[in-house]
Amino acid sequence: MTKTDSRRVVLAYSGGLDTSVMIAWLKEKHGLETIAVLVDAGRARNLEELRKKALAIGAAEAIVVDAKEEFAHDFVLPALMANALYEEKYPLVSALSRPLISKVLVEVAHKAGAGAVAHGCTAKGNDQVRFDLGIRALDPSLKVLAPAREWGMTREEAVTYAASHGIPVALTKSAPYSIDENLWGRAIECGPLEDPWAAPAEDAFSVTAPVAEAPAQPGILEIEFEAGEPVAAGGEEMTTVDLIKKVDTIAGAHGFGRIDMVENRLVGIKSREVYEAPGALALVTAHRELEDLVLPRELSHFKRIAEQKFADTAYNGGWFDPLMDALRAFMEETQLRVTGSVRLQFFKGACRVNGRKSPNSLYDFGLATYGGEDAFSHGAAQGFCELYGLPLKVWAKKQMVDGGY
Repeated sequence: MTKTDSRRVVLAYSGGLDTSVMIAWLKEKHGLETIAVLVDAGRARNLEELRKKALAIGAAEAIVVDAKEEFAHDFVLPALMANALYEEKYPLVSALSRPLISKVLVEVAHKAGAGAVAHGCTAKGNDQVRFDLGIRALDPSLKVLAPAREWGMTREEAVTYAASHGIPVALTKSAPYSIDENLWGRAIECGPLEDPWAAPAEDAFSVTAPVAEAPAQPGILEIEFEAGEPVAAGGEEMTTVDLIKKVDTIAGAHGFGRIDMVENRLVGIKSREVYEAPGALALVTAHRELEDLVLPRELSHFKRIAEQKFADTAYNGGWFDPLMDALRAFMEETQLRVTGSVRLQFFKGACRVNGRKSPNSLYDFGLATYGGEDAFSHGAAQGFCELYGLPLKVWAKKQMVDGGY
């Protein structure tokens, strides 16, 4: 067993302002040896460059972990099966990646014999709770450090600190966005976005086209599901990671997927939040529509209640809570019939469903149609009357008078 070293810390490193500053700050203020861990959950760029940057700043070691497939299968898919949208808007972009990153941090700490892990969250955000709870759930013996809660620097002061220590950061005082992104979307905050009245500037977005510049013709995309899992897009079978990327690209090109909301944070404040999640929102739209076709009414209605609890639990940092284990098991059980195809139409910032089919469909044309002799068969009418204790002749009279029940 690797001996634990209390002077060694594993840092959740993104290459951004705060975590870059932390490498130097932890060494300068506390004399800690930092192992920088960059977890690639999708959309990560310049990974080798960021790894070398961490070493140049002073990290004792810098590691890049490719976790895209694990993120897609173990975190995104359960959320998709739950149609998870916090406050019916936010598809848990950052909330889903935090338990994954926590898991990787703990694994690296065990291998390296580190006595502590660190993250870059401030005292105002939700992520601090997600990291703290996730890490402690997986290994309560590890010390959890949060330098940004300790140093009390504003973002402007952090930029100044970085400059004084020769730490290169892409962030500037004129465009002070804090961006977290992964396979499931992008979270953009800080700077001018903190004013809920100010419209987000176009420079905050990178994967969704402005509506005015979106194609003049609608885009059509068919998504195929098997037991709740998307398996093909546009007639092409592909991995979950590649499928999400494809849907994300097509939906974003049509200007769909922007979210601008006032969010009730876990820490007790309201915050203006801006997200880009074209692939996530499009897939949730398609998945929910397929469920409407194949799930019985009572299950469908109850699942909506469980979906909200799933979203709230994930948002609140409870991914490793026994409640989440039970919720995931319930969601998986509901997906046994969720096989079929949904046709999406993208146009000028909108995503609409205009077709759905399934071998498990509960839709009966003979019962649903209002035309022809099959509108409502005598046998179906008799069954309806028996169920509700209604004489058949009364039902028939009612049909002739006003169209029935």
